[in-house]
Amino acid sequence: MKVQLYNTTKKLCVIGDPVLHSKSPLIQNTMLQALGLDYVYLCQKVPRGCAAEWLRCAAFSGYAGFNATMPHKEGLVPLMDELDEDARLYGAVNTVCIRDGKYYGFNTDGRGFLAALQAAGISPAGEKVLVLGAGGAAKAVAPKLCQAGEARSVFVANRTVEKAAALCAGALEGRMAPADFTPDTLCRLAEGCGLVVNCTNLGMEGTRGQFADFSFLEALPDGAAVCDVIYAPAETELLRRARERGLRTLNGLGMLIWQAVFALEHFTQTPVDGKAVLPLVEAALGEARLNP
Repeated sequence: MKVQLYNTTKKLCVIGDPVLHSKSPLIQNTMLQALGLDYVYLCQKVPRGCAAEWLRCAAFSGYAGFNATMPHKEGLVPLMDELDEDARLYGAVNTVCIRDGKYYGFNTDGRGFLAALQAAGISPAGEKVLVLGAGGAAKAVAPKLCQAGEARSVFVANRTVEKAAALCAGALEGRMAPADFTPDTLCRLAEGCGLVVNCTNLGMEGTRGQFADFSFLEALPDGAAVCDVIYAPAETELLRRARERGLRTLNGLGMLIWQAVFALEHFTQTPVDGKAVLPLVEAALGEARLNP
């Protein structure tokens, strides 16, 4: 896409390693153009361990802020002057605003996931929820489902149970519980479960990992929803099998877009009508897939 630059244009970017595959520049620049805001959003590779050095460079270079993906979300936490409630709760930062020489850290992943659920007509309120995985995505999704999503209970299943237990400990302990990732356990937890969320990379494009057993889908009650934070491919094997089972399904594209909407609000301190920009971003992503 073409981006118009002026001497007054403020700079934003996404950092990570790898990061050149990121859809964030396309998403953010599409929204910025639609809103008529004088910003440009770029892509910046920052190797692991170089977040502190990048912060100094970003401030010196006049960046208004940036998003962070792997491997920097957790490492940015102690480098911030201030953290919002979600960044503090998750122990991870995905959005940094630079104002008056200070660094303000936010996390919009959990809010983005809940907004995507709401847009799809899926409510976790009062539901038993099964979260698969205990990595970065799960650290935002699982607590937010309890906190603002008002889920009755959240079970976090992970191959390394200790990692799931660490995620479940803390302020929300008692409403989140760890579990292993064996087929028998997943089947048992799926009984009476209204929502399953895959926060692993199983089924993601470019990875070889895949679920060894999908039998837990058969244990889910009719009307349950299965969500995947993966957005490429648009339909993972998990979602395909869930759809064939007659369950509601949702991929990770909505979460990707909504977390970007909330990040843009922090960057620009301007309200963004997410419902209005959503079709514009989806169209831009669709065109990019057709014309890579």
